[in-house]
Amino acid sequence: MGEPFEDSRRLTGANLYFDGPGAALETAPGLSFDANTLRCWRDNIARVRVALDWPDGAVVVREHATGASLAFAAPIDRLYAATEANEWALYAALGLRADDTPVDEESDSPRPHVAHFDDVEALRQLQGLAQAEAKPDLVALIEAARVHDVPAHADDDALSIGEGATSQSWPMSGLPSVDAVPWSRLHAVPKAVVTGSNGKTTTVRLLAAMLKAHGLRAGYSSTDGLFIDGECVDAGDYSGPVGARTVLRDARVQAAVLETARGGLLRRGLVADDARVAVVTNVSADHFGEYGIHTLDDLAKVKLVVAKSLAPDGLLVLNADDAMLVEHASSTGVSRIGWFAFDLADALAHSAIACGVRDGRLILSIDGADHDLGDVAAMPLTVGGSARYNIANIAAASLAAFALDIDPKIIAKVLVRFGASNADNPGRLQRWALGDVQVLLDYAHNPDGLRGLLAVAAGLRGDGRMALLLGHAGNRLDEDFRALAAVAAEAKPDRVWLKDIAGDYLRGRESGEVAGLLRDALLATGMAGDALPVRLDEAQAVREALAWARPGDLLVLPVHEPAARDAVVALLDRLRDAGWNAGQALADA
Repeated sequence: MGEPFEDSRRLTGANLYFDGPGAALETAPGLSFDANTLRCWRDNIARVRVALDWPDGAVVVREHATGASLAFAAPIDRLYAATEANEWALYAALGLRADDTPVDEESDSPRPHVAHFDDVEALRQLQGLAQAEAKPDLVALIEAARVHDVPAHADDDALSIGEGATSQSWPMSGLPSVDAVPWSRLHAVPKAVVTGSNGKTTTVRLLAAMLKAHGLRAGYSSTDGLFIDGECVDAGDYSGPVGARTVLRDARVQAAVLETARGGLLRRGLVADDARVAVVTNVSADHFGEYGIHTLDDLAKVKLVVAKSLAPDGLLVLNADDAMLVEHASSTGVSRIGWFAFDLADALAHSAIACGVRDGRLILSIDGADHDLGDVAAMPLTVGGSARYNIANIAAASLAAFALDIDPKIIAKVLVRFGASNADNPGRLQRWALGDVQVLLDYAHNPDGLRGLLAVAAGLRGDGRMALLLGHAGNRLDEDFRALAAVAAEAKPDRVWLKDIAGDYLRGRESGEVAGLLRDALLATGMAGDALPVRLDEAQAVREALAWARPGDLLVLPVHEPAARDAVVALLDRLRDAGWNAGQALADA
């Protein structure tokens, strides 16, 4: 048989299983095991710790619908050895041996997995791997940073102590002695950590704008890239630990906002451990089946890992309109929780730190003192009050801004202007008026996100027709595609272009496979086949939708792949600037 696990990884920070570094693996789909197997796996981890002289720590078995996640705490400087130890522990518990295939065929000295050998030899080899990997100088520096109450962030290449403008980094090959570190010059910067199924990037951008208005150079990491003081320094998905560390090591940064996606939390864990505020925007069905996460209940627990990033007096900001977050909030053990809701009264029912709408105005309520942040309908992000999900994002960002000591008057000034320009929040609810054709462009990437976007579209739709682009990343279950198609069908679009999301977003699917599944699901709802053209290239699909449009129509364009989105935005800007009207040529636009 093949390997008894499908994923084995290092956990470099606080994670779903425990509050520090370690190793985790996912059993292979279909692997047969029982309670005795899991007990033997635990016993084997105990043997590893004795053999390697590692301290005791957490050992976690999380059984789920397709197998189990097996994780244990391990020393920060020996995590590669810990992953192989975890794998050996499972092999041995199953009574199996690994084959003699080298674990790293590109190595100068490839070797079989330690599980290829008998237990005595396997433990001896693990001792050698751990000794070779150990970095006692790194451990000493991290401990000294803890004593000095200064954050330290390590990866394979470097160690940084302090953050932003008050940080210093050293390569792993040239770490200083503890006494050589200028401790008095190294400090933390104010930090916010933001997660959720939808709305993360909008909330991050809005909070960064508030920090800038407050007079601080903010750096933020997001699914769209790394940004320092409003300038993109690197495009791409940086919603994981690499993005967070990069922002926290930038000497220009005076405050940081870190978008923290589900994947990064499960693969590696958290980077920050002294944040002033952590936000969970919402929890909705998405990415089920990966890393043993199969239900909303599971996903809520993953999102709430960000509570572990908080300083002891930090604020956890949660959505009172989300039943999963309400149910699980007490399990975080956080003493200060601020709640936001569409209706302020619903938020105040949970905490005296709250934000929500009362009589059409957004109110930030702090321990009985109310701060009026303005008319919700006048805030550009709300599209006249119709974008309820953006009202939630605004309320979440306002609470986070309060936790970062930003004056409510500054918060209100940002809210009345942010979103008026498409450049404020690229890829999220951007709007164009092209003659008598309205265009909405958004990231909407799951059923709840699409439902929110189509609710805005319903408020804008007049007597004309509506067209929609529809696609999805490939790493979803087939039922996820059917759920997305059902949301699209409920809006009764006149035409739906089915498309790929190119590049890494195919994620194991063949080109056109997802589009075909979505098309079949829409046909099953009763939509006509000639209303469901397939155009796999996102940018070309947009051009066809524009060519189809006539005066009074509305085009709803979820465009996801960054290069395609940039091309579409440039096209729409050129058409607007040229005074384009429906029916005119697009050839040179």
